[in-house]
Amino acid sequence: MAELIEELSRSHVQNLFDIGGVSVNDIQCTVKKYKAKVGDVVKVSVPEPQKLEVEPQNIPLDIAYEDEEILIVNKPVGMVVHPAVGNHDGTLVNAIMYHCGDRLSSINGVVRPGIVHRIDKDTSGLLMVAKTDLAHISLSRQLYKHTIVRKYYALVQDNFRQDDGTVNIPIGRDSKNRLKKAVNGLNPKEAVTHYKVLERFGEYTFIECRLETGRTHQIRVHMAYIKHPLVGDPLYGSKKQNFNTGGQLLHAGVLGFRHPVTGEYMEFKAELPETFERILEELRERDKLR
Repeated sequence: MAELIEELSRSHVQNLFDIGGVSVNDIQCTVKKYKAKVGDVVKVSVPEPQKLEVEPQNIPLDIAYEDEEILIVNKPVGMVVHPAVGNHDGTLVNAIMYHCGDRLSSINGVVRPGIVHRIDKDTSGLLMVAKTDLAHISLSRQLYKHTIVRKYYALVQDNFRQDDGTVNIPIGRDSKNRLKKAVNGLNPKEAVTHYKVLERFGEYTFIECRLETGRTHQIRVHMAYIKHPLVGDPLYGSKKQNFNTGGQLLHAGVLGFRHPVTGEYMEFKAELPETFERILEELRERDKLR
């Protein structure tokens, strides 16, 4: 379906099954892996986009790039990407609705217009926003094919023995805490994180992580699994923290992809947030005194 109906992304197609929008031989189909047979008649009903109830808000945006198709923003620490229970306003969606008006993709539904991918509330850095459905489909497919370059910078606990490595282990939902993810948890999906050491500070290490997949909390879960939890991580890190971080020290610093219309490769970089950089400087100064 995703290949035959080019204006729909894979995630949108999957959602149609959930809302009863797919039938086979006039019978509602809920089995997404149903193997079609010769003579089957598959009907797809795509509902009109619902009117968004979320209000636009005049919230300043740090814009790295913008044209008629896409918007690249540098999200600050503490900002939620889209509205949810307990966060109805002050989100990135509220801000981009004000900035873009009705020039946002409708593919991801009424609460996430233009949102192609997400990063956690306390993670800072670069995000792609699709202003047209065409752009959304293109960027989603690049994500699915793992061709988008996403590099994150993190400060983690303890020293790595090796200079680089890969964590390749599935991530699913934690069976005991619905807010957490876990390696080999419920309904696990492939998750691959490549990392390399940038600086060592004894009991801390500054690393770069390159995502091959993009599961929720992927870097946080993978680093905690290999005994290097992120500094400041309230879910997966140590209860005792020596820095006032306000959350995990994780920054989406590099984002690269092919433009949805021109096909040109584009890459953007965002500097580390002030708090993150200050803590690194403190660690560098401390090492000089040793």
